[in-house]
Amino acid sequence: MSEQDKKAPALPKTIIPWWQDGTTTTDVIKEPYFLSKGVHTFFVKIRGWLLYPLQQSDALTCSESLLKLMAWDKDIERFNNEPLDLFRKRVKFAAINAKDSGSVAGFIRIFERLGVGFVQVNERLPERDWDIISIRLSDSQLSENFELLGTLIKHYGRTCRRYEYQVVNPVQWTISATPLDWQQECSVAVLEE
Repeated sequence: MSEQDKKAPALPKTIIPWWQDGTTTTDVIKEPYFLSKGVHTFFVKIRGWLLYPLQQSDALTCSESLLKLMAWDKDIERFNNEPLDLFRKRVKFAAINAKDSGSVAGFIRIFERLGVGFVQVNERLPERDWDIISIRLSDSQLSENFELLGTLIKHYGRTCRRYEYQVVNPVQWTISATPLDWQQECSVAVLEE
C-alpha cells in the first residue's frame, strides 16, 4: 500500500438492505448480492485509477520511465549496476541531500539516508593539510558501496577538498578484571662472623 493510498479516504462499505443481500430470502446467494459486490469492485478500481497519478509523483513508487525523468530534473545519474531501489532513494532524497551537503553532520545523514550506515567524517585533521577530509567506515561498508561513495562525494562533496577513506575494523575484546591481593614480606638475613 503506497503512501498516497494510506492518505486517501477509504471507500465506505455499503450495507445492503436485507431483501438484497442475497441470503435472507433464499438459501442460495441470488443476483442482488452479485450486483452490489460488482459495483463496489468497480468503485475500488476507479479509486485506484484516481490515485495512480499521485503514486507517479513519488520516486519510490513511480514507473521507471518517469523515474528517469525525475532523475534528470534533479541532476542524478544512475551509475553502472546500481540497484533500482537505491536509485529511487537517491532521486527521492536529492533535494534534502543537496541541502545537507554543506556540513559534516549533513554529510553523515546523507550516508545514513542512502543505506551506507554510520560513517565518521573528520576535517581539519591535526598535522595534515587543511583540505583533507577523512571518511572513516568499515571494510564491508567500503566494499559494498564503493561506487555509491564515489558518486556521493563527486555530487555532494565540497570543492577544493581531497577525500580519503580510513577503513576501521571493529574488534571485540574481552577483558577480565580480577583483584590482585599480594602480600609482600621483606626478610633480611645478616651473616655474622
